[in-house]
Amino acid sequence: MYAPQDASYGADGPGMKTELIEAVVATVVVALGGVLLGLLWWWLAPHVPLVGDVVDKSWVVYLKDSEGEQAVGVDGTFTLLAVGFGVLSALAAFLLRRRGGVPLVVALTVGGLLASLLAWRLGMWLGPTKDVLAHAKSVGKGVTFSAPLKLGAKGALLAWSIAALVVHLGLTALFGPRDPEPQGVATDVYGAPMS
Repeated sequence: MYAPQDASYGADGPGMKTELIEAVVATVVVALGGVLLGLLWWWLAPHVPLVGDVVDKSWVVYLKDSEGEQAVGVDGTFTLLAVGFGVLSALAAFLLRRRGGVPLVVALTVGGLLASLLAWRLGMWLGPTKDVLAHAKSVGKGVTFSAPLKLGAKGALLAWSIAALVVHLGLTALFGPRDPEPQGVATDVYGAPMS
């Protein structure tokens, strides 16, 4: 049993030109989702506390809590948010374009990677200044301030794409249209044609 054909598509699908146009649109839409990911990462990521001090007439900056896990939390927050966005983008792509196709899968992959790169750069841009030494001098000796927002685990940039691929593959396997069974060909127990 398979889903009836959409009236706007032919029996074999929409055609390569239409699939490529849909893929370009999907890539752009997914990539623009990186703005929301970047804003959420900047807002939800834990702050890494730093403290500035003067040692031998020169400024030094060190972690306020040397055993804190905030830096790992920054990476974890980005990764979990990216996985969530990957799941949502795959679900939306599947619901809007149930037949799938290679261009759509490539669009999810490339769009997810571009979105992650955009989110990473946006979060760093919105976060505290990168010039830690100047920031320490401006707030004063012994005053706690936040470290720049940075992504230590660069592999987290792939989380969106991988989540989108896995979820889209699962949805397509479970709920995608099926190829019709060939008519008039006798098959054995294993589905092989009998001569």
